[in-house]
Amino acid sequence: MRSTSPLFLLSALLTLGLGCASAPTKPSGPAVLTSQETTVLSQGLTEAAVRYRAQVASPAPAVVERADYELVSDGQVVKTGSAKLDVRLVPGVPADVSFDERAPYVKSPEDLARLSTQGGTLLLALRGTLVVRSGDQEEKVPFAASRAARVPRLPTVVVAELDGARYSPEEVQINLRLGVHNPNPFPLKLEGLSFQVSVAGKSLETGTLAQADSVDASATGVYPVEVAVTRDTYGPEVKALISKGVLPYGVTGELTAPLMRVPYSLSGEVKLNVSR
Repeated sequence: MRSTSPLFLLSALLTLGLGCASAPTKPSGPAVLTSQETTVLSQGLTEAAVRYRAQVASPAPAVVERADYELVSDGQVVKTGSAKLDVRLVPGVPADVSFDERAPYVKSPEDLARLSTQGGTLLLALRGTLVVRSGDQEEKVPFAASRAARVPRLPTVVVAELDGARYSPEEVQINLRLGVHNPNPFPLKLEGLSFQVSVAGKSLETGTLAQADSVDASATGVYPVEVAVTRDTYGPEVKALISKGVLPYGVTGELTAPLMRVPYSLSGEVKLNVSR
C-alpha cells in the first residue's frame, strides 16, 4: 500500500483552495423592488408626461443599467422605449431609480371621440423590466405601476355673444363672438377654428381663427368675427332684408387640434339695433 506524503496532501489542498477562489461568485439572491409608482406630470388632450419611480434593493453590489418599458393607455400599448439609468446598488440599501416619458396616449381621432363619450378616468401605466447587473450576472426585474388620469373630452363651439348694428337702410354690421369651451382640467392647444358665416342663406364671411392658440383649463376662449351686410356683400335685396329688423344667420366650420376634428353648425336670428 502506497503512503501519501504530507507535502503532497498540502499541495492538493492548496490547489483546491485556489480553484475555489477563482470560481465566479453568484449573488446571494435576486434584486427586488421595495416600492414603485407612476405619476402623471402633465396631461393634454392627446398626450401626457408620466414618471416611473421605484426603490430597488440587492443583496450584492450591483448596477441598475436600464429600464425597458411600455407605456400603456386604457389597456393599449401606445409606445415602447428604453431608459438608461446606471444606478449603483449597495448591498441591502434600497436605491431610487426613475425615468420620464412623454408620448401621445390617444392613437387616432376615433380613439379620442370614443374616450370623450366614455367619460370617467383611464389608466396610464408604465411596465417592463429593470436590467440589473451584478458581476457577470444579469437579471431582469419586472415592474408595473399605473395611475388614473382624467379622460379627455372634446371641446364645443358656441355663440358666446351676438349683436347687429344698423347704420343705414342698406348697411348692417353683425358682431359675432365664437366661443370654444374647454371642459378639461388642462389647457387645450388648438390648430385653428374655421368658420363660414351666412346671412339669409348667402355666404358673407369665411376665415380661420385661433391658429396656434390655447384655451385655459375649464374655460371658454372667445374669438370675434365681424360681418358686413351691405349692397356690395349681399346684393340689391339688402334693403328689404334689413327692413325686417331681424336677420337669420348660420355659422359652420371645424375646430382642429392634433388628432382632433370637431365640426360645428350654429344658427339663429340677430335682432338689429339702431346705431347713431
